[in-house]
Amino acid sequence: MLEVVKALTSGMIILIASEVSNRSTILAALIIALPLVSIISLTWIWIETKDVSKIALLSTQIFWFVIPSLPMFLIIPALLQKGAHFFIALLVGCFVTVILFYITSYLIRS
Repeated sequence: MLEVVKALTSGMIILIASEVSNRSTILAALIIALPLVSIISLTWIWIETKDVSKIALLSTQIFWFVIPSLPMFLIIPALLQKGAHFFIALLVGCFVTVILFYITSYLIRS
């Protein structure tokens, strides 16, 4: 039952952001920029395990992985403004992000 609640909650956030973007891209960006997935995930972990050390570790790891994801939001619009197809821009942005994730993963393990 909890899995259904999780899926519906997550889906509603995406639906709300998508619908809001039709009216206001700034408000949609604000909704999407909020770390809602992280907050919801941490909440589910708390409800299921009450494991404070797991939540603390995950919070720290989330912080370090947010940093390499940020360039994607500059790469995509730069490519789109240069005339790249949306899916190409998205793919390049994701590819760069994955590379940066690997680098970050290596650095935080050291």
